[in-house]
Amino acid sequence: MSATPEVVENDYDSFAEAYAAENEASLNNAYYTRPAILNLAGDVSGRRILDAGCGAGPITEGLRDRGAIVTGFDSSAKMIELARKRLGADADLRVADMGKPLPFPDGAFDDVISALVLHYLEDWTAPLAEIRRVLKPGGRLILAVNHPIIYKLIHPEADYFETVKWSDDYTFDGQEAVLTYWHRPLHAMTDAFTEAGFRTAVVSEPPPAPEAYELFPVELAGRTAFLSFLFFVLEAV
Repeated sequence: MSATPEVVENDYDSFAEAYAAENEASLNNAYYTRPAILNLAGDVSGRRILDAGCGAGPITEGLRDRGAIVTGFDSSAKMIELARKRLGADADLRVADMGKPLPFPDGAFDDVISALVLHYLEDWTAPLAEIRRVLKPGGRLILAVNHPIIYKLIHPEADYFETVKWSDDYTFDGQEAVLTYWHRPLHAMTDAFTEAGFRTAVVSEPPPAPEAYELFPVELAGRTAFLSFLFFVLEAV
């Protein structure tokens, strides 16, 4: 009798190419998350920046194009392979897990970017502690996560104040996938930031990029904001 194959949650290795292709020009990624993160980062010329959970590397590339000295890691080896194709063989890219000790020295970076990563994790204590460790004092953590209201909109019967796992179905470039998240209320997020040694400098609920309204007229008809994700700029204290 053969064993039942273990189901790997958020197995990006299995749909990395489809995910990267889908989101190269998608509303949520290309015209919402990426420009919002880059706008929050501002002038990054000469700054050493770690892209934590870099995926196929589009934000890493955007930071590098603006003069940053970039390093990226992702838990998916396939995503790192795609990022290397985008950024070049000499790019500083590594396979590493946000939930484990990171392969970087203390105070190595001026900024850390974490776009749409933390909401996959139940425990934020260790990941935030590691990010704080590799940041210089006064350095910034710029991050995006699922807006906590999204879970409540999808599951109106749910308890907003509970930290709970939930999943949603997606189709990336024709390939079906399931992503599993951890919902947590806003105060649980900010409490975790404070406990890890961060000061919350910015909380942002940005609209999509201006050109998105012409490119996605149906999806954005009558909308003045697009609250899929919540963005923060945190300062290491």
